Amino acid sequence: MQFTSTRGRIPPTSIDVALVAGLAPDGGLYVPTCFPRPDFSVPAPSLAAMATRTLAPYFADSALRERLDAICVDAFCFDAPLRPLDGAADHVLELFHGPTAAFKDYAARFLARALEALRDPAAPPTTIVVATSGDTGAAVAAAFHRRPGFRVLILYPEGKVSPRQAHGLECWGDNVVAYRVDGSFDDCQRLAKQALSDEALRAQVPLGSANSISLGRLLPQAAYYAHTATDYHARHGQPLNFIVPTGNLGNASAAFVARAMGAAVGEIRLACNANDTLPRYFAGDDYAAQPTRTTLANAMDVGAPSNFERLRHWHADDAALRAAFVADSVDDATIRDTIRAAPDRHGIVPCPHTATALSVLQTLREGGDTRPWAVVATAHPAKFESIVEPLVGHAVEPPPALVECLARPATATRLANDYRALVAALGT
Repeated sequence: MQFTSTRGRIPPTSIDVALVAGLAPDGGLYVPTCFPRPDFSVPAPSLAAMATRTLAPYFADSALRERLDAICVDAFCFDAPLRPLDGAADHVLELFHGPTAAFKDYAARFLARALEALRDPAAPPTTIVVATSGDTGAAVAAAFHRRPGFRVLILYPEGKVSPRQAHGLECWGDNVVAYRVDGSFDDCQRLAKQALSDEALRAQVPLGSANSISLGRLLPQAAYYAHTATDYHARHGQPLNFIVPTGNLGNASAAFVARAMGAAVGEIRLACNANDTLPRYFAGDDYAAQPTRTTLANAMDVGAPSNFERLRHWHADDAALRAAFVADSVDDATIRDTIRAAPDRHGIVPCPHTATALSVLQTLREGGDTRPWAVVATAHPAKFESIVEPLVGHAVEPPPALVECLARPATATRLANDYRALVAALGT
């Protein structure tokens, strides 16, 4: 299978080239030239097995073809359980059981193992440049930590992530360096993209990406949607609809990929915070990036979602794209109310991002929607204890992996919101 750029100014290439490059040379995002249709008619025995089934067509011509199953077993070694909520048709898909308690652990681990397998041992080290609004950086750091031939440079907006998220970005050391950028996530993302598209810089410093702009992040995330939807359809005979907390649109794009490949994914609803670039667009406004607003659901504080470019590429025009999704905006006051009510209403304690999706679910139910819905829980609530605990009135016990992370010392360096400062940090 071949892969091309959303901007159409490069010839098709292999998945191995696309994984190593991260960003296409013309500044676009890599996409497959078509969507394969594997057999999703029967469930797989495990999430890892479904990951192999989902990804195998994309890797048919890859140097990783014979190693794909082993990579998936290693990367998808923790479950993504679909749990019923207090409501016959209400569910939560828990994606926070990995080493950094966030959904990004699955694909980050896959990408790290894939890039390691593709790497020439004689080549100079590759620097993975990652912009993060809270959770991506920690997942990438954990996946690449102490992995020979790689270093990780994390860019995160100073003061705009939770204290525990910041600790998770800063506690690795060794080949991982965290930088606190004086700006927003969109600023961090702009700096990372500028570096990745700077051919002169890349001639001096081998660079790679682990943000959701990377094909190696997007495609593996389709696996847990295919796994969940296939299992649900086998048990109930109908598609499962998903409400996805949405910032940079990578997770929701993965749900779209699973559906385009034939998995029994129903409607995909986008739950956004007060950063309403997407709700404005899907309501009919022209697409226009907005200045980033700081919210309680900080990992979704994105005013210019990168993966919008992929969604637009996959649809004939704006009308077709708007017909495929609905996006809702949830403000901080509603997030607080939803967290406060969730233990009694749903039987769970959600993180602020999951709460945006729960709020959308409540609106759907109040409007008479009776279809089965799964709220996608993207992070463990203990990562946001300063927000969640006062609202639910008790401590939220962190998972063991988060406890281990918090026990390590943490350090980061300030970085000016300036491309020259990033170039200097890269050691040129």
